[in-house]
Amino acid sequence: MEPRALLGLAVLGLYVVIGTVLAVYARRMGIKSSRDYYVAGYRMGSLLSALTYAATTYSAFMMVGLVGFTYLYGSGALGFELVYFVGTMFLLTILAPRAWRMARERKWISISDMLSDLYSSKLVGGVVAVVFLYALVPYMGAQVVGIATSVKGLLGGGEILGLDSYLFGVLVGGIVLITWVVVAGMWSVALTDALQGVLMILAAAGFLVWILDYTSRNPGLGEVSHTLASRGLLGITSFWKPVVFIGFTVPWFFFAVTNPQVVQRLFIPRDQRALSGMVKWFALFGLSYTVVVTVIGLVARGLTETGYLPSIEDKDMVTPTLLSIAPPLLSALVFTSIAAAAGSTVDSIALTVASSVVTGLYKPFSKKPSEAVEILVGRIIVVVLVLAASVIAIKKIGFIVALSVLSSAILLPLAPPTIYAWLHPEKAERASRAALASIVSGVSIATAAVLEYGVGALVKPLLGLPIPLWVLLVSTLSFILLPRTSSTRHPDHD
Repeated sequence: MEPRALLGLAVLGLYVVIGTVLAVYARRMGIKSSRDYYVAGYRMGSLLSALTYAATTYSAFMMVGLVGFTYLYGSGALGFELVYFVGTMFLLTILAPRAWRMARERKWISISDMLSDLYSSKLVGGVVAVVFLYALVPYMGAQVVGIATSVKGLLGGGEILGLDSYLFGVLVGGIVLITWVVVAGMWSVALTDALQGVLMILAAAGFLVWILDYTSRNPGLGEVSHTLASRGLLGITSFWKPVVFIGFTVPWFFFAVTNPQVVQRLFIPRDQRALSGMVKWFALFGLSYTVVVTVIGLVARGLTETGYLPSIEDKDMVTPTLLSIAPPLLSALVFTSIAAAAGSTVDSIALTVASSVVTGLYKPFSKKPSEAVEILVGRIIVVVLVLAASVIAIKKIGFIVALSVLSSAILLPLAPPTIYAWLHPEKAERASRAALASIVSGVSIATAAVLEYGVGALVKPLLGLPIPLWVLLVSTLSFILLPRTSSTRHPDHD
């Protein structure tokens, strides 16, 4: 094995060891109830809450996907990502305090639990749990692909211990991810997320410093900037047509209220001060990381335009190409941060989906539910979910890839009923049928679009409007137009 590969494996191994120690240490926080396991007993501080929120939000897409998007399509990629950031900050500022307060009062531990309670409907909670399985397990599979690809990149391909390096990455990744969730639930996930968040920002900063130094010593930063401007890459390129920009940004704008792994994190801060701190620290992290990543992509394109880097057609190969010429230790740190980011997303989704299945499908229909059984069932579900994601990664199923790319669009119909219930909890119980109609109609349209257009459904115009906007419009109209019940409590609540 080459020295570069050995160094990469050593850095990745060190990260896994430290993460596992933190996961085991998390048991000291005390896991006595399902609230302790799934939402850290509502006891988490602001910085740890912010780091787990950031690590869960920013997956391997950033250092691989967004770098590649910026390289190919210019600074419009920054605008696309900033729309997500602005939307998230707006929604968090307005809605997070309401969600946090109600979670305390009503003892929520999952999003199925939350919507079932607000709409006084077991059916709403059950349907939401099924939607999460349907939309997010494929996304978990795509993240495991990211982990395995990073391991393969670290090792330079080939085999290790008699296994193909990609398969080795899937197997080791699966074992580690299961361990980190099962040991102490949200506490172990949050502590390993904090490790990942620190690694992610430090690796990105080091990557930026290196590429700026490399550029200044070769074509020069001034020449790169001039070249990018002359090619129109510092403005809005032809790729970012209105239908494309809207198609990309609409699902991401509502990410903070539709994706359960981040919504659940609104429940965990120990008090309002911790919640406020979480939002502020996340804002600092998110804005910094977004700018750093897009600058890396732009400078990489400038290096290509000035002849110091070969032309790269595959956007997902931009970061690996840069790391192939970067110092070995920096390359190992960045590759490890990519694998860590993907792993954090898988763990967070697995725990969140497991909690939703427990509260939306198991608990309502169990004759004698208990805290211990809820934790045990959740742990079993986590194992099954990670194993399913690993199988998806090994098989590389095409349709699954399409679903993972469009997972946020598929979850978009949750926005109208969630926002309405947070703003008007006293009225929500009369709107359970409207909530169901909103979710089912929107998810059906998104699914039909995936079947027809694959990954292109995100930007495919239909009567001049991108399909994600149609999903949001139909789900919103379904929610608004369906009559409310006159009873104060929906009959399927009990």
